[in-house]
Amino acid sequence: MSTDSMETFDFIIVGGGNAGCVLADRLSAGGRHSVLLLEAGGRDSGFWIPIPAGFSKLLVNDVYNWRFATEPEDSVKGRSIAIPRGKGLGGSTLINGMIYVRGQPQDYDTWAQMGCTGWGFDDVLPYFRRLEAFDGAGDETRGRDGPLAVTTVAERPVLAEAFIKAAGEAGFPRNSDYNGRDQEGFGYYQVNQRNGRRVSAADAYLRPARGRPNLAVRTHAHVLRVDFDGRRAAGVTYRSGGRDVSVKARGEVILAAGAMQTPQLLELSGVGDPAVLAALGLPVRHALAGVGANYMDHFCTRMNWRVKQKVTLNEATRGYRLALAVAQYFLTRKGILTLGTGLAHGFVRTRPELAGPDIQYFFMHASYANAAERKLDREPGMTIGVTQLRPESRGSIHARSPDPLAPPVIRPNFLATQEDRDCMVEGMRIARRIVEQPAMDAFRAHEMSPGPDCRSYDDWLEFARSNGQTIYHACGTCRMGADEKAVVDPRLRVRGLEGLRVVDASIMPTIVSANTQAAVFMIAEKAADLILADAAQR
Repeated sequence: MSTDSMETFDFIIVGGGNAGCVLADRLSAGGRHSVLLLEAGGRDSGFWIPIPAGFSKLLVNDVYNWRFATEPEDSVKGRSIAIPRGKGLGGSTLINGMIYVRGQPQDYDTWAQMGCTGWGFDDVLPYFRRLEAFDGAGDETRGRDGPLAVTTVAERPVLAEAFIKAAGEAGFPRNSDYNGRDQEGFGYYQVNQRNGRRVSAADAYLRPARGRPNLAVRTHAHVLRVDFDGRRAAGVTYRSGGRDVSVKARGEVILAAGAMQTPQLLELSGVGDPAVLAALGLPVRHALAGVGANYMDHFCTRMNWRVKQKVTLNEATRGYRLALAVAQYFLTRKGILTLGTGLAHGFVRTRPELAGPDIQYFFMHASYANAAERKLDREPGMTIGVTQLRPESRGSIHARSPDPLAPPVIRPNFLATQEDRDCMVEGMRIARRIVEQPAMDAFRAHEMSPGPDCRSYDDWLEFARSNGQTIYHACGTCRMGADEKAVVDPRLRVRGLEGLRVVDASIMPTIVSANTQAAVFMIAEKAADLILADAAQR
């Protein structure tokens, strides 16, 4: 350990991703507090990062993606499923599909009912409004002047319009702002873009703050452990350039490494379930049985169809058409290169008695020959991603070994409950019913996957188990609450310790009915206020 680098900061933030960028900006803004941001990856630079369609390149790039994977599990036919996680300043907002979804008000009201005081929808709505710069025609619940650009997808391909019309024919309404008062219905996704370019957390929050003298940002700094003085987090030790460097925290250490790596880091620091720590040969500094438990994610199947007409991305991204698209993008910042992972959305209830939607659809006028490698078919095709919004199944994420550079052990336990299985099957059936509506007759050739032979409940479930993937919404592994299994309290302080907080998706007690990045932005905005308020009292 280096002893000549024992610098001291008021706040040390571990992880320069979504939450870390927000915290670095908000905690350093007043100029009163010194802040150190440590990121294991590199800078947020690269040719493909600002180009929205570049996600397909970045999701298989080791420079910007940790490329984690689940352990093989029987529930998914013994498969190991890829779990991309962003690496570098901006984290997963560098490589994701940019889809911005808040979730449903009852998601947050449920948190409050579980003992997370101050996290009901009325409590968190001001933070959503504070962070948003929405340029659409939403109501008074939307924010207009925040740092994060939010815009509705500009492309309106004929096939997407037909899909939305078909949903209407199937009995589902059109909804122009699912982030407003009502999520249910079909329309176009809202994305984090400005003028046809990706807006990451680093763009929105960190870049405007980089010139502040009280903010230090260090990349390629892999944090190995939290250092303690008794029960107080005194700092961290990180590895950079082959050297282990320790830094001290005058105020707090804030873990923002994400739902995959925050529980791993706590365990490597001796904080966690004693049985898990013992199996790893790690000493127990502080027993917290909930660390690494309660892992939730959104499981997704992808149904696809062959299309009669040449109106899809499959043919538009080849040969001279691709060259034209590239020219259009660099001249106008418009066209197919502005598209991310979702074009048209759908939020539906699989049972009419439900309070809100429990299935989300992602429609794209494209189909993959190899979804894992993001390679498109050569013939025209379209895809509907089907995901359950509020799964009951719970998994775990734990350290694999005492080696801090080893990837964590990820066990999602997908489709473990009957409710999850029933919801996924009905969601896929509804998707097929929509595509069979008259509005799709001019485009629908035949269903490729799962195919017309898939009819019975068991057929659908077999398809889900054999082909389903995650859509990278890991959360819950250091959950917030007031009970003994909670890892953090409603102020996001690690229970039983001082000077240590968690601010990322791992604190979610239940998963939100949405892509999780919007909720993480909100969590970090609210956490910054909590941290600064506690610092003022000290």
